[in-house]
Amino acid sequence: MVIQHQDNGKNGKFYVEVAEVSEAEMTYLWSGEQRIISDHTEVSDVLQGQQVGKQLVQAAVDFAREKQIKILPLCPFANAVFKKTPDFQDVLF
Repeated sequence: MVIQHQDNGKNGKFYVEVAEVSEAEMTYLWSGEQRIISDHTEVSDVLQGQQVGKQLVQAAVDFAREKQIKILPLCPFANAVFKKTPDFQDVLF
């Protein structure tokens, strides 16, 4: 599975396509230059049970570490993943 990333400087998303159809995504908004706000995560039935949502959050965490920014997880799913994953606390806003 390949997690792809798009960012236009105002918002972005991490997503997974299957047969050129987006089947999972985590979207975010930039809030200043040092923080993104995760606002939505969705995984289609096609990818249910494969921990794709957590992998999307992991991709966002990797991005945040690379860019030395923080993540404010307003999305309930992403927020739950942050609470359950102590390794992600370094990028939590």
